Amino acid sequence: MYRWSRALSWLLFAASSAMAGEVHDHGAPEKLGDVSFAVSCDPAEQQPFNRAIALLHSFAYAAAEEAFNEIATKDPHCAMAYWGLAMVHFHPVWSPPLPPESFGQAQQSMLHAAQLGAKTARETGFIRAGGLLFQATPALKPSQRTEAYEQAMAKVAADNPSDIESQVFYALALLSNASPVDKTHAKQKQAVAILEPLFRTHPNHPGLAHYLIHACDSQEMAQQGLQAARAYAKIAPSAPHALHMPSHIFTRLGLWDDSIQSNLASKQSAHRQGDAMGELHAMDYLVYAYIQEGKDDDAERVIEELNSMPSLDMNEFAIAYAATVMPIRMMVERGRWNDAAQAVEAANAPPSIRAIAIWSKGMGLARSGHPGDADAQAARLHQIEKQLRDSGDAYWATQTSILADEVSAWSLQGRGDSDRARFLLQGAADQEDSLEKRPVTPGPVLPAREQLASLLALQGNPAAASDAYAAALIQAPGRRGALMGKAHVDQAIH
Repeated sequence: MYRWSRALSWLLFAASSAMAGEVHDHGAPEKLGDVSFAVSCDPAEQQPFNRAIALLHSFAYAAAEEAFNEIATKDPHCAMAYWGLAMVHFHPVWSPPLPPESFGQAQQSMLHAAQLGAKTARETGFIRAGGLLFQATPALKPSQRTEAYEQAMAKVAADNPSDIESQVFYALALLSNASPVDKTHAKQKQAVAILEPLFRTHPNHPGLAHYLIHACDSQEMAQQGLQAARAYAKIAPSAPHALHMPSHIFTRLGLWDDSIQSNLASKQSAHRQGDAMGELHAMDYLVYAYIQEGKDDDAERVIEELNSMPSLDMNEFAIAYAATVMPIRMMVERGRWNDAAQAVEAANAPPSIRAIAIWSKGMGLARSGHPGDADAQAARLHQIEKQLRDSGDAYWATQTSILADEVSAWSLQGRGDSDRARFLLQGAADQEDSLEKRPVTPGPVLPAREQLASLLALQGNPAAASDAYAAALIQAPGRRGALMGKAHVDQAIH
């Protein structure tokens, strides 16, 4: 069934020299796995179309766009090529899912696909669903667009029950609407119910493995995603994102050696392909894993590499996040509070990213004997929280509120107000536990419940601290700070 793309690596090898001088967000892989997405275009373009879909399934958006564009050039009447040119601008599990800077371009491509008209009912369904994502209704919020898309893809999947790609794209549509406040993971479980049986019968399909990992990227479901995590890098070994993605599951399970190997490979591949975002994303997960294994020298070397990287686009959310958080992870996890107080915020970074640097300053000040100065940083965090909430970004507004409460709690503790400090940090921990993390991060820089355990230990309550550390380790197995903290307070108890 997948014979169309078995020659994928040969096609990519031939094309690689033409692409070598360009920058791709997830590169131009040489091997992407087996994909068969039948289209009614020129038969000569079927194999290139499979290749373009395989690129899309590994989030190689720039390379996929080039591939779809080449198909459209060779077959100007191929409506699905224009569908693909639009869909490369839909990033379903990233933030934002519909980048505003390319929305107009995507809208024009999808409109052209609709005007050309598809030759099959299945293709018409894909184009109609994509049209709902990019419809010309400015008042629609991104969530309204993705919800309409999901409903339309549900019909495509129902109308084409034996077509793998209809099922895979529907499962991804479900994941695009998975709420970070839904701890039952209803959408993720619905997607897994579609993906798992298909993965058993089509074990070399990149989208099945990739989206299973995203669906299972939670404490509850991580074990269920381990098989896909073990497989994905082997399915698409030349894709930097495929090399990295297994570490989402490895991180959830505390498999630090596996995460390190995954991200070393991804980092090197992304660097070779000029993929700055992919490289930095892997570097952040790598620093996190090194810290948990106590390999501080290795973590510091990665941070030194970060500092030597020129001209980072701090307007790009994922780049700004990784570049900001890596050195802060090192300082805060190791209790280097004077260093943490010197954290530098990039003026042109998104406000939710600047909040992390402000939090580092506040924590550093509060925990090095300057609670008054820390309060000023907490106030700045609340200002950013309001800015984010007013803009409709409820998720990052809540995360920023948690950061502000953490700073305030430690400031109160520094003043000797232990009860209020404990109450505030307990609330921050409960709120943080009620939210899922975004894929951009391996986890909070310093989990609030782990902080609560440290506070309880400092206040002379080792039994409560032990319980809090145990709860923190359920949320994030294998974290070094929680393991060492629990061992210390348990020793005090006994």
